[in-house]
Amino acid sequence: MTKITKKEMITLPDVKEILEAKKVDEMDQIQRWTYDYVNKFSKMSRKQAQKLVSELVSQCGLTEEEAVEVVNILPSSLEEIRAFTFGWKKLILTSTSESILQKITAVHET
Repeated sequence: MTKITKKEMITLPDVKEILEAKKVDEMDQIQRWTYDYVNKFSKMSRKQAQKLVSELVSQCGLTEEEAVEVVNILPSSLEEIRAFTFGWKKLILTSTSESILQKITAVHET
């Protein structure tokens, strides 16, 4: 049995880069499914994702876990952000939601 030494939230681009280090024919079934998923849904580079996570934490007041969730989903409208953040059970101001959306949009433009 594998011993867990550390738990860490990582973005889809992080997962993609980790799995790209392995040969596809050496992956087990779950790794292949995960690799297919991140190839379809990862929409930015690992560097962009890490930068966006740090900006969301430092400038928008999100926790690292919340920022990683936002980066993985990449909501494209205020309504999507509201629906997504509703589950966090904390108040997200409209100005904060707008700031999140601006940061996501800025990453897509670069």
